[in-house]
Amino acid sequence: MRTLLDLIYRAMAWLSMLGMAAAFAVVALGVLARQMDWDVPGLDGYAGYAIAAALFLALPATFQRNEHIRVTLLMEKASMRWRGVLQVWSLLSASALCAFLAWYCVRMVWMSYTTHDISQSMDATPLWIPQLTMAVGATGLALACVDATLSHLLGRPFFQHAPAGEAARVE
Repeated sequence: MRTLLDLIYRAMAWLSMLGMAAAFAVVALGVLARQMDWDVPGLDGYAGYAIAAALFLALPATFQRNEHIRVTLLMEKASMRWRGVLQVWSLLSASALCAFLAWYCVRMVWMSYTTHDISQSMDATPLWIPQLTMAVGATGLALACVDATLSHLLGRPFFQHAPAGEAARVE
């Protein structure tokens, strides 16, 4: 199971990289189009979709590598007993919030699909298509949070990389 989850996080990171490359390509095409006096409708929208895809698809791998910004001031001041309680509370809270975000994103994709919602720009892109990457990324983050919570409760390592001076498994 660990191998499958790691593969999912890695695949989403690669898809995120493709999103960044797509954003670069679309922006470069926009610059070229302006220089050549071409009218390519929707390029700004597509660049935004690609950037949003890159951002959301990178969330699970970034979380697994312990590279999200964390405020640990309270945990650093707490005793070892309370630090463990705070860690479990933080992981459970993150899991619940990310599960809600994932549910909302999936619901938004379904609503856009069933109502045939399209972008307001000239390209009239069905919005469920770019929203799908957001839902996949949010679902991946929720999965990673639940994975981290269960790993912590079972005493198994989850984070691949730790910040300087910190163990890979948060104590």
